[in-house]
Amino acid sequence: MHHEQIELWQHHHQFNAEKKAVEKRTLIVVIVTLVTMIAEILFGWISNSMALLADGWHMGTHAFALGVSLAAYILARKYAQDESFTFGTWKIEILGGYTSAIVLGMVALVMIYSSVERIIHPLDIHYNQALMVAVIGLLVNVVCAFILTGVGHGHEHSHEDRQGHHKHHYEDLNLKSAYLHVVADAMTSVLAIVALLGAKYFNVVWLDPFMGIVGAGLILRWSFSLLKDTGYILLQREADGEIVDEIKKEIESDGDSKICDLHLLKVAQNKYACILSLVTAQRRTIEDYKLRLRNIHELAHVTIEINQCE
Repeated sequence: MHHEQIELWQHHHQFNAEKKAVEKRTLIVVIVTLVTMIAEILFGWISNSMALLADGWHMGTHAFALGVSLAAYILARKYAQDESFTFGTWKIEILGGYTSAIVLGMVALVMIYSSVERIIHPLDIHYNQALMVAVIGLLVNVVCAFILTGVGHGHEHSHEDRQGHHKHHYEDLNLKSAYLHVVADAMTSVLAIVALLGAKYFNVVWLDPFMGIVGAGLILRWSFSLLKDTGYILLQREADGEIVDEIKKEIESDGDSKICDLHLLKVAQNKYACILSLVTAQRRTIEDYKLRLRNIHELAHVTIEINQCE
C-alpha cells in the first residue's frame, strides 16, 4: 500500500526557476564580445596597431569570464533533473559568479601593475588609435549592458517587502558577475577617453595611468563585493535572519514547543531548505508544525524532527 502512495511524499530537487531568457541574452553578449575581440585582433594585426591588438586580447579575458557565466547557466539547466544534486543545481550558478569575480579581480590587478609600470616608464601614446579603440570598446559594452539589463536591471532584483523592509539579496549573482564585467569594461573605456583627451590636448601625460589605477580600484571593490556575496552562499552563511525569527515565532507560538536545532540551506535565489529539531511535551505531529510554516513562502523544503520530553 505504501509503495503506491510514495509519490505523495516525494519532493523534487529543482528549486530554482528556469532561466532560458537569461541564458540566451548572456550567449548573445558572449558572441558580441568574441566577434569584437576577433575583429580588433585581426585589424590590429593588419594595421600594426598595438592599441587594437592589446584591447582585443583584453576583450578575450572578458569573453572568458562571460563564458563562465554562460556555462554555469547551461550546466545548471542540464543537470536540473539529476537527483545526485539533492538540493538542486542553483549553486552551479553561484560558483560561476564566484569564478567570474576572481577573473574580474585578476584583471584589476593587471591594470594596476600596467598603470604603475607606465608611470615609471612612460611610453609614447598614439592618441588617435587609442581613442578609436576606447570608443569602440565603450559602444560594444553599452550594447552588451542593454542586452543584459533586459533581464531585470542587470542583476535581477526581487523587491519583496517583508515586514516593511525592501530586500535586495534575492539577486542573480551569476548574471550580476556578467554585468559587472561589462560595466567595468565600459567604465575603463570612459576613463581612458577622458585621460587620452587630457593628455592629447593639455599634455597631462600622467592622467592615462592615473585613470587606470582609479578604474582598477573600483573594479577591485566590485570584485570583492561579489566574492563576498557568492562566497557566503557557497559556505552556507546566507541564512536570512528575518526568516529564522519567523520560523522560531511560528514553531514556538504554543508556548510549549522549543527549537533545539535549526539549519537553513539556501537552494535558490529566494528559496530555502529548512531542517529543524524541536522539543515538546505535547503529542503533536510533524504535519501540525508544517502547517505553522505554510505562510513562509521562502521555505521550499521542510524537514522536522520531534523530540518528546516528559
